[in-house]
Amino acid sequence: MRNSFTVSSAVGEALEAGRPVVALESTIISHGLPRPRNHAAAIEFEALLRDAGVTPATIAVLDGVPQIGLDADGVRRIAEDELAKASVRDLPILAARRASGATTVAATAHLAALAGIRVFATGGLGGVHRGASGTFDESADLSTLAVTPITVVSAGVKSVLDIAATLERLETLSVPVIGFGTTVFPSFWLRESAYTLDWSVDSAAEVAAVMRAQDELGHGQGIVVANPIPLDQQWDPDEHDRILGEALAAATAAGVHGKAVTPFLLSYIVGASNGRSLEVNLDLARNNVRVAGEIAKEWSKRND
Repeated sequence: MRNSFTVSSAVGEALEAGRPVVALESTIISHGLPRPRNHAAAIEFEALLRDAGVTPATIAVLDGVPQIGLDADGVRRIAEDELAKASVRDLPILAARRASGATTVAATAHLAALAGIRVFATGGLGGVHRGASGTFDESADLSTLAVTPITVVSAGVKSVLDIAATLERLETLSVPVIGFGTTVFPSFWLRESAYTLDWSVDSAAEVAAVMRAQDELGHGQGIVVANPIPLDQQWDPDEHDRILGEALAAATAAGVHGKAVTPFLLSYIVGASNGRSLEVNLDLARNNVRVAGEIAKEWSKRND
């Protein structure tokens, strides 16, 4: 399978030596953050890992080839070029057309697992969309995690989604959801939602122990580590609720539906919050990268 994707020398050497590696998605850079902040953020996320002794593996498809670990020019391309948003189903099409794409959580998880990477940091996990009972709109992130052995650290799912339905789907798909220092599922910009979790851990070592046990039991699913943003960095809940309500009403009034809903809502929210939601997004992503690095280091000790 290595012929179908490329692993950078730094990532390949780290994996071969059993050193910690963390996968990073490219969609958050190409589609989730404005220019030029996105390029600076991509560089910063990788630097946070390197400074912690962890090898970053930013993933994207460039000129038809999935790249596991980008060089400086590759990072620049995902930040500056107009790239398609690529989920798992898009990968063979991009490959056949020798086209480029930024990988979603689903595609990043899939490619990272193929390369042997077991830990992945993202901002927020995709989930079941509001009104999905009629539209059947559900992120491929969920079904991919049902068949992909990777641990994803995220700040829950964005509050523009149906959090209750997302948790139900993850349960149906037998994907473990573990709170990191919390028993309440976070809702991206906020530390908490209305939904409690069955399981929580207090350390990266405990997450690594769950990963080992899952392997020993023969499970092929991923693991979701729900990592809430620190209290002093979360968005003001009252402002969040007001702007979210406005955004949902605006989407309905504009007749936005399908794939266009989430980008519309996020764009509206950034504007209506005067960029506050963007700053929180960056803070929670940094926090997830740090925790993922800790987990990867604990995971790398398994053969010590």
